[in-house]
Amino acid sequence: MRLLLVEDEEKTSSYINRAMSELGFMVDVADNGIDGLHLAQEHDYDAIILDVMLPGKDGYAVLERLRASKQTPVLMLSARGSVDERVKGLRSGADDYLAKPFSLIELVARIQALLRRRHRDGADVTQLQIDDLHLDLLARRVTRAGQRLELTAKEFALLSLLARRQGEILSKMMIAEQVWDMNFDSDANVVEVAIKRLRAKIDAPYPVKLLHTVRGMGYVLEARSEFPRPGHYE
Repeated sequence: MRLLLVEDEEKTSSYINRAMSELGFMVDVADNGIDGLHLAQEHDYDAIILDVMLPGKDGYAVLERLRASKQTPVLMLSARGSVDERVKGLRSGADDYLAKPFSLIELVARIQALLRRRHRDGADVTQLQIDDLHLDLLARRVTRAGQRLELTAKEFALLSLLARRQGEILSKMMIAEQVWDMNFDSDANVVEVAIKRLRAKIDAPYPVKLLHTVRGMGYVLEARSEFPRPGHYE
């Protein structure tokens, strides 16, 4: 699951980012309304956490522009928690409104509720299947051949990325930018280590391998046919 967090208070932003990342979400962060709107329009997010008081463009202006083209679920945050402010946020197009200070548990529960609602409306896919490997993105549950696999938050985020783009070769840099951060050092071996650990859990115990290395290109998650695509696979 990929989230956009638009929040200019560094402490609050860091708090939410860390918490959602530990739960396995991939989080992009903007600290002003202009950058937040650009990211929201350029990428497809599962949900957006949007502060009201932002430099550049406030949350209401961002939401108005966004709703002209997208219906991504939006949870608004604000220190203004009066009934009038909550009503204004909801009437402006927000799907939910949470007043500061807030409980992190409540924030997570509200985001999960938005994602469930979006799934019920048929706007998103939260169940992914590759051969006998099954991912439930909302429950954060992975099984293979009916057996539950215990993954860390980063391993789940990595597998989710590969599964949502199954059959597509993803480079180390692409993976690093999505699962870790944009300033990833390409000389580091964090991706190789994570792939090795993930492969040990989802592939090693099973005869059919799903996670493949394509030398010089990256990694791909797919159920290979008897005659695989051209390329040097491992």
